This record gives sequence, C-alpha cells and structure tokens, in this order.
Amino acid sequence: EDNELNLEIAVELLKYAGLEITIAKNGLEGLDKFKVAPPGTYTLILMDIQMPVMNGLEAAKAIRALPVKDAQTVPIVAMTANAFPEDIAATLQAGMNEHLSKPIDLEQFHSILQKWCQ
Repeated sequence: EDNELNLEIAVELLKYAGLEITIAKNGLEGLDKFKVAPPGTYTLILMDIQMPVMNGLEAAKAIRALPVKDAQTVPIVAMTANAFPEDIAATLQAGMNEHLSKPIDLEQFHSILQKWCQ
C-alpha cells in the first residue's frame, strides 16, 4: 500500500485481528521482502494494485514465478479500488486468490482473514 491513510487503516485492522504485519510501500519492496524471508514466514499477502515502482499485478506474478517453496501457495489478496469485472479477472490472472475492493467492507475483510489466516 502506498497511500499512508489506507496503510494506517489496514495496519490497525490487522493488528486488531492479532496479526503480525510486514509493510511494503511498493510491489518491488514486497517482492524483495518475500524473496529473502524463510518459507512460511508469510501467511497472507495483501496487495494493492496501483503502486509505484512495481504494481501489484506485476508483484504477484513475480512472487508466483519464484523458485521458493511457498511462492505458489501463499495466499495473495488484491486490496484495491479497481473493482470492475476486468480488474477482478486481472488479479486472478496474476495469481491472486481473492479480490477485496476499497473502500474495505469490514465483514468481507474479516471473512478473508478467517479463511486464509487460520
């Protein structure tokens, strides 16, 4: 997430859910953090689509292409204002598991956390 306010909101929601958080301000930074982390470090990746340096679609594809044990299985959820059917299809084509539209629907957000972070 590259928007400071959106980042603060997401961090607070995740902390409230009791989750440990790693922040990346763009897709390349997220990719780099995933590359160097031991397998199993990340339970879930929340990925904005519109970010500087490397967008979320590119970052998700790059993560899925890594020769790392959990690169194919770590759940990646798009968290984006891009909510048209073609946007949702693009996130799935990039290897993401779910699509969460902004502004965030708290019920859907908690449902996704429960589904992937048990």
